[in-house]
Amino acid sequence: MSRLLDQDGVRLEASAEGLAVSGAVDFGVAAPLARAGSAWLAKQPAETEVALDLSGVERVSSAALSVLLEWTRCARVAGITIQRVRLSSALASLTRVAGLDALLPVEASVEGE
Repeated sequence: MSRLLDQDGVRLEASAEGLAVSGAVDFGVAAPLARAGSAWLAKQPAETEVALDLSGVERVSSAALSVLLEWTRCARVAGITIQRVRLSSALASLTRVAGLDALLPVEASVEGE
């Protein structure tokens, strides 16, 4: 794994599979987080399939959803397929309330969170 961002307790790592986020994503870190992930996505070849793992996001926040939507937009522009999205159970609940679960290939949420 390659660390793309480590700021204010939020970590973004990239692997051959995709991007993984952990920590309490809030609006103070959302912009640099979105930029770092978007830059990584832009460097991937078209037709690549990636996974987005937000199961380590500790706090429910619309900031995390904003980052996820930005990465989705960047992937679409770059011709990248988001194969799956993994969310913490709390973030999955917020995604459902916002009506975004139907737009994303969301896997079952992580139990016990």
